[in-house]
Amino acid sequence: MTAETVFARGHCNVTALHSSTFEVTRDPEISPTADCIIAVGADKGAATLGEEFKKAATDEDAVITATITCAGYTDVVKGWGSARLTFTDSSSMVFRVSDYICGRTVMVNADKPAARLDRSLVEALARGNEAVIELKVEKGKRPQPSLDLLFEGY
Repeated sequence: MTAETVFARGHCNVTALHSSTFEVTRDPEISPTADCIIAVGADKGAATLGEEFKKAATDEDAVITATITCAGYTDVVKGWGSARLTFTDSSSMVFRVSDYICGRTVMVNADKPAARLDRSLVEALARGNEAVIELKVEKGKRPQPSLDLLFEGY
């Protein structure tokens, strides 16, 4: 297992209403329209994560876990790495429900976006509290597509 810890803080404009991503940025401020950003002032962006983490995350069988903690509230998001991850953006990290990849992407096929994060956690972030995002990469077996559902009931 490989791990990274990112330190950031919430912001009064955090709403966490985005339905397909959540983002952590190094920027100190965000506007009210930034509905995917959950934390600002991060000490790391995708490009500045450790080389060991980035290498592990680019394995097709990499299971990535993001544990977000703020003011005593915690939520966990699980997703996958990809050989296509580039980690080229130094200003932010994006965690995606889809498999879209750009230089900010740290996780694909996440099991929840900003809109599904624990609302008590989101409220704590919106009050500007300190946040810790723990990222872990472990080896897992990516589920394979199955045709079973197509033939269910036949």
